Amino acid sequence: MAGVNGDRKGKKDDNGLGTAIDFVLSNAKLVLGVGGAAMLGIATLAVKRMYDRALSAPASPTKADQSGRRSWEEPSWLGSSPRTLNRDMKHNVSRSLQTLPTSSSSFKPDSLRRVMCRGSGKAELQRARMRLSLQEHLWTFFHERVAIPSEEQAVARRAALDICAELRVFLHAKLPDMPLREMYLSGSLYDDLQVVTADHAQLMVPMILEKNLWSSIPGEDTIMNVPGFWLVRRENLEYFPRGSSYWDRCMVGGYLSPKSVLEVFEKLVAGSINWPAIGSVLDYIIRPVVPSETLTLEVQYETDLRLYIDFLPLLVMEDGASLIAKPHRLAAERHENLWRQSFRVAETAKLRALDQEDGGCRSACLKVVKAVCKLNPALARLNASQLTNAILLLSEQEGDWTQEALADRFLQLLRALVGHLEAGRLPCTLNYKVNLFCELTPQEIDELGYTLYSALSDPENLLRTV
Repeated sequence: MAGVNGDRKGKKDDNGLGTAIDFVLSNAKLVLGVGGAAMLGIATLAVKRMYDRALSAPASPTKADQSGRRSWEEPSWLGSSPRTLNRDMKHNVSRSLQTLPTSSSSFKPDSLRRVMCRGSGKAELQRARMRLSLQEHLWTFFHERVAIPSEEQAVARRAALDICAELRVFLHAKLPDMPLREMYLSGSLYDDLQVVTADHAQLMVPMILEKNLWSSIPGEDTIMNVPGFWLVRRENLEYFPRGSSYWDRCMVGGYLSPKSVLEVFEKLVAGSINWPAIGSVLDYIIRPVVPSETLTLEVQYETDLRLYIDFLPLLVMEDGASLIAKPHRLAAERHENLWRQSFRVAETAKLRALDQEDGGCRSACLKVVKAVCKLNPALARLNASQLTNAILLLSEQEGDWTQEALADRFLQLLRALVGHLEAGRLPCTLNYKVNLFCELTPQEIDELGYTLYSALSDPENLLRTV
């Protein structure tokens, strides 16, 4: 009997922290609403993770948690930590939980710092000082690390233009019957949204498809159900047999395969062109990047400057959808025929239009957070499209985007990204069916979420670490 009671007592002790978290989370939605409860859940479990790490250090590595849960967002209904906490640790955790914000207004910008400032006048003064400090750090970071000198951008653009001209001449001479429209350069280097260094450009290669021979199918209408990716199907084979279209050679299973299209261009661009000879004429060092998700050229145009040019076959469908031959990052064999829809042009235009209307700081905020992600390896998986859409979604809720509000909007953006990661979903503002996080693994979401959540308590340190 004593043994049974001892087991029960031990179990009760083990679940003390879990019980506290269960109680807090189960009642959070009533007080804070769904969004506030999500943030509170992450905060309480971040405290729990700190003590879990402290306890797990001397333990045997064979006792690692194999549940696969995200440690920064472990839902209490999946069970509490199996580790045992002593009485002092439980008391400290209890005090930590009591200091967390408990009202919906606590989740506005600077809320995490407001908890530490109890006096109303003192709190406002402290908050104003912190905002001013962050504002100064952000603009200093922008001018010293983010912005690229115009001369450097001009040299990079000239190098990209030289490569584009060489490719255009080669393709027209080698394959004059390949149905292509005029190639052009694109990307953040040409939208004044590139950050840190002028090191990336996109060479768009528009393909011409016969309207009566090809049709596009949205990914959500296929058995794969992947919004944002499309199938391009061959039509009228009974009247126009295989070979009627130049691109029939890239058809796999009745669909135009972006993988096959890339292989055709790779044989030409990476295998047939004498890049060393061209590079010697242009005074560049040019070589294909291997391996690469897409066909990419590396161009060294100065001693310490490199430019990477993505060669992207492009389809513009009748409904205006722009599809590029960039494979799904987690592509299995069943995804090999999927073309990626590109929203970049429309997203950028929408961002710029909003800034022009109110003289806003959205583009500056985007460039700052892009630079942070580029310079911080833990955030490298967040791409420009995800960050742009997070800002556009935030713009639908927040109207003040003046230059003086950069610090507040930056903090708000970090918090919004944490919320999207906690939900595992970031909708595209141009098509809400598209989840821009669909190519992130659970582990990557875990790492991104915890890094950004940690940055909320000290955003200036996030700038310093890069």
